[in-house]
Amino acid sequence: MTPFPPPLLFTEPWEYELRFPRDPRGPGIVRATLRAVLTAHGLRELVERASLLTSELTTNSIRYSDKSASVRLLWLHPVLRVSVSDTNPELPEPLRPSAELDGGRGLFILDVLADRWGGCAIGEEPFGLSGKTLWFELSCDGPPPAPSPALAA
Repeated sequence: MTPFPPPLLFTEPWEYELRFPRDPRGPGIVRATLRAVLTAHGLRELVERASLLTSELTTNSIRYSDKSASVRLLWLHPVLRVSVSDTNPELPEPLRPSAELDGGRGLFILDVLADRWGGCAIGEEPFGLSGKTLWFELSCDGPPPAPSPALAA
């Protein structure tokens, strides 16, 4: 039997990507996956902020896009970058939240909770694909956690 490789060190880069359909269950599945990945990699301190921000972006993807979307988690110690891509090329307009508005708080929440964020439209490619990517970054404070053999199994 081939042995498993050792778990990545906390400071080593890693990346996960999940594609999800235009379905109202998608954001919940993405949140559960994000929580599992961050917990397994010892990034519990980022779970709540990352879950909320990812939920905002993925919910808007299924609401305003006409096809599937994807979320990408990229760890480059000490920064986690979460990117959400969809097929709608229209970048959202930042709105000042108010009691009269039903929505429009997503970018305001990104401003408040993310260390950095941005977005870009993806121009039409040779096969007619276009869309946008919105991303945010969260920095991890403090020393790396001790590796846990139980999480590696």
